[in-house]
Amino acid sequence: MTRPTVADDGLASVYRDDPRLAPFIGPGGPFEVESVLLDGVPLRDFVRAPRTVNDIFLMGAAHEALTNIVYGDERLTFAQVRRQARALAGELRTAYGVRPGDRVAIAMRNLPEFVTSFWGAALAGAIVTPLNSWWTGPELGYALRDAGVSVLFADDERLARVRSAGRPDGLTLVGVRSELGDVPFADLAAAAPIDDDAIARLDRDDPVTLLFTSGTTGRPKGAISTNRATMANIWNMAFTNLREGILAGRPPRPARQPTTLSTAPLFHIGGVTTIFSCPLGGAKIVLMRRWDVEEAIRLAEQEQVTAFGGVPPVARQILEHPRTPRLRAHVQTFSIGGAAVPPDLVARTVEVFGDGIQLLNGYGLTETTSAVVTNVGVEFQAHPDCVGRPNLTADVRVVGAHGVLDTGEVGELCFRSPQVARGYWNDATATAASFRDGWFHSGDVGFLDADGYVHVVDRMKDVVIRGGENVYCAEVEAVLHEHPGVAEVTVIGLAEPALGERVCAVVVPRPGATLDLDGLRAFAADRLAAFKCPEALHLLAELPKTATGKVAKNEVRAQVTEAMDVIIRAW
Repeated sequence: MTRPTVADDGLASVYRDDPRLAPFIGPGGPFEVESVLLDGVPLRDFVRAPRTVNDIFLMGAAHEALTNIVYGDERLTFAQVRRQARALAGELRTAYGVRPGDRVAIAMRNLPEFVTSFWGAALAGAIVTPLNSWWTGPELGYALRDAGVSVLFADDERLARVRSAGRPDGLTLVGVRSELGDVPFADLAAAAPIDDDAIARLDRDDPVTLLFTSGTTGRPKGAISTNRATMANIWNMAFTNLREGILAGRPPRPARQPTTLSTAPLFHIGGVTTIFSCPLGGAKIVLMRRWDVEEAIRLAEQEQVTAFGGVPPVARQILEHPRTPRLRAHVQTFSIGGAAVPPDLVARTVEVFGDGIQLLNGYGLTETTSAVVTNVGVEFQAHPDCVGRPNLTADVRVVGAHGVLDTGEVGELCFRSPQVARGYWNDATATAASFRDGWFHSGDVGFLDADGYVHVVDRMKDVVIRGGENVYCAEVEAVLHEHPGVAEVTVIGLAEPALGERVCAVVVPRPGATLDLDGLRAFAADRLAAFKCPEALHLLAELPKTATGKVAKNEVRAQVTEAMDVIIRAW
């Protein structure tokens, strides 16, 4: 057995041996890598990546005439976005006293104001804190209090939820397309913008984002990512795209503006990456109020979208739409991620878009500031059963009960990279459990094969992935346990083609109680976002248990699978 250890130089040494890639990653190249020591942890990082996200923002000045954001009939150029963001930064500082390190939150649909608020907060030096727009009032309130947010940019729906749950003390509400705020967004955006040389000058290791990820104990945790982590992510993706094109021998693409149609929420780490990446190459982002495949295809045609895709259920809808083949002339990249990729989707993508399509998949988490493993292009087609190989600056190892495991042995996937978050906000216990000796312990189970490809086979954490959203079973169980008719409850995921998995509650009713799915959903809806509420119900006389008294979820799943015909479902 060989130990799958990555050399100190990682894959950089492998790529430098390829004469096609050496000029790009060798000394003086744009993707040159150096060894660094961060808090005593040895890492590899890019020599020439921008230092901070605000440096990326300044690059947008080279594209001011280009469209940056499309939303319905609205179009904003880079010049307009830059002006709004600098105006917001100035107002956050002077009118609301925001200083570097303060938390400024965003909670809204995928609106243009999400992007400009994001940049405005970053330019002021704040830690930008995007909140899940599907959360209920109590969920939003918890995150706002936990992060100590001083200013919240929010639309009508989110403002109503925050107010109904009791707004935290000292919180200023900025109303986006809403009259429920303390001050209208439009007033702040119309203020005089600060100059480029007045934006916050931060260090590479200063925190820039605080993104909440659902917690196994029922409370979300805020992962703190730095400028270094964000820049490493963006530079790794840029190198991955370059490498794939060179190795595939693809001829130069027709010159056109990079254009992404966003099918995922901007509050996700992938959405954040898209926002930060746009100024780098003058990219356009097309936003939708809500997902609708007909509208998505229309927009993709209208805007000449070059990058498309989504979680597997969304990707399938796109690929099965009769007009999608017409996009072949301009769609260059099709990404499928956020959950396990059915093998037929890979073949279907090539069938629809042709051999020249750049397929993109990978593996990453909020805690790794997006993808640390990527599977792209011809490699993805050749290895559709894995999530790819580590990024240029990432190390991966598989750990078992007695240490690092050998090739092919299954254990917990752990990652070391400048992309790894600095820990969880205000949660030393959770930080110590997941971030150890420079390695992030993912809670996902997998193995490394002999060629260095990463395979994900299971989840240690008890989680349902519904349409790309993580639903932690413990959180749902904690709420359902409070229902007066529930004696015992466990939550599992049911496989379902449209969303990948649906949330199923398996319940032992209290004696004499009558339970139905609608009642359970209504009970949960007051405290849980809609995507977390159970969509299926199965009643049992008792839950199977292990010898230690814990619910035996494998047995529960087996019983539910056998009883699919009698399960009460909401779809």
